Amino acid sequence: MDSVAPDARAKRLVLVVAILASFVSFLDGSIVNVALPAIENELGGGLAVQQWVVDSYMLTLGAFILLAGSLSDSFGRGRVLTAGLVWFGITSLLCAIAPTATLLIVARALQGIAAALLVPSSLAIITSTFDDNERGRAIGTWTAWTGTAMIIGPLLGGGLVDLVSWRLIFGINVLPIAFTLVLMARMPRQPRPTAAVRVDVLGAVLGAAGLGGLVFALIEQQRFGWASPIVAIPLLVGIAASAAFIFWQAKSRAPMLPLSLFRARNFWVGNVATVFVYGALSFGTFVIVIYLQQVAGFAATLAGIALMPPTLVMLALSGRMGDLASRLGPRFFMSVGPIVAGLGFALMLTVTPEINYWLQLLPGLLIFGLGLSITVAPLTSAILGAIEPARAGIASAVNNAVSRVAGLVSVACAALIIGGTLDIDGYRRAMAATAIMLVAGGIISGIGIVNRRLSADAVILPDGGG
Repeated sequence: MDSVAPDARAKRLVLVVAILASFVSFLDGSIVNVALPAIENELGGGLAVQQWVVDSYMLTLGAFILLAGSLSDSFGRGRVLTAGLVWFGITSLLCAIAPTATLLIVARALQGIAAALLVPSSLAIITSTFDDNERGRAIGTWTAWTGTAMIIGPLLGGGLVDLVSWRLIFGINVLPIAFTLVLMARMPRQPRPTAAVRVDVLGAVLGAAGLGGLVFALIEQQRFGWASPIVAIPLLVGIAASAAFIFWQAKSRAPMLPLSLFRARNFWVGNVATVFVYGALSFGTFVIVIYLQQVAGFAATLAGIALMPPTLVMLALSGRMGDLASRLGPRFFMSVGPIVAGLGFALMLTVTPEINYWLQLLPGLLIFGLGLSITVAPLTSAILGAIEPARAGIASAVNNAVSRVAGLVSVACAALIIGGTLDIDGYRRAMAATAIMLVAGGIISGIGIVNRRLSADAVILPDGGG
């Protein structure tokens, strides 16, 4: 594949590997949400522990995914993908045997580093393998099939939690990882990078410190208060490190976040929309799955099944939406989709303490799934299509970092919106906040996104990045 275009069979194999490699990180997220109440029941710690089990993973993933994108472009996408899969398997087993909440949170953080290597490399090999006319369809297929993790995860996770133990939700990751590694041995070789390898270590440290300080303050303020030095000092460190990170990225010869990428209109507008759409997605589902179990009394398996409809809708429609966006342009889809999804969450405001799933939740979940199906593949395609294929790794990493950081911060803000304990009033505030974020994402896309092909909108960057 170094100099010869891949044939149809090779393209299918590349797509399958990309789907499976990303699948494990999506599977992990969907399983963990269902298991949060069981983890808290065994290890203690209340809402803060539930937030940290989610956010420690997203923190390191968001902090290092940019670095992973650079590594993908520098060392080769196949190599980085293999390393990520092996490390993800090891850290999943560490999560499974963690005896305390603290050790589980640490293991989750290590797992997030591994996950950071997976998604950018997966999308990068799709972008470099498929041409402009095929890419939207391929990304739509990737979106739909990685979405099956959102179906399998709640069912599998709920069953393991109810019948065996929440610990097996992590150990189960080893199976798809092993299968993916076998397929990778048969995959056409990815092009070898020719540029010298330069890794932005300082940028990674500043990014992690900035995110870590801010997230720690947002989560722990519910226990210690904003005035406590335990919260105030990390908050100040986080703000200072975040500012230093942006300054360093503008000055560095090999930045992990090349600011020149944001000269492409669709790239920067798409990433702003991503903040609202994926922040809403992470926050809304986090609240619903906990509410169903801890307030409405659903078993873990039943809560998982209850959240399946949006994913089923995505599985059915995402490929088609990606194909349509490739031919018609992404603007319409990125404008209408988030607003439709927001209407779905607005409908879920009708939930009462005596919850009626069929009338109060299901209609909103279906509409949310429709809106998400309209949005996700066109959003990803528009952002990656704005950047030349040679820089697909870092472009994919930036967008994934934005989506993960948006989810990270929105979940960290849970206590600010719902209070220390989730009740019906807190639930309704959360649904309203989620709907507002989604509608904002649609409005931003409608104003800013343009229907252009790569040749008109791409930012052609030198190997050094910024």
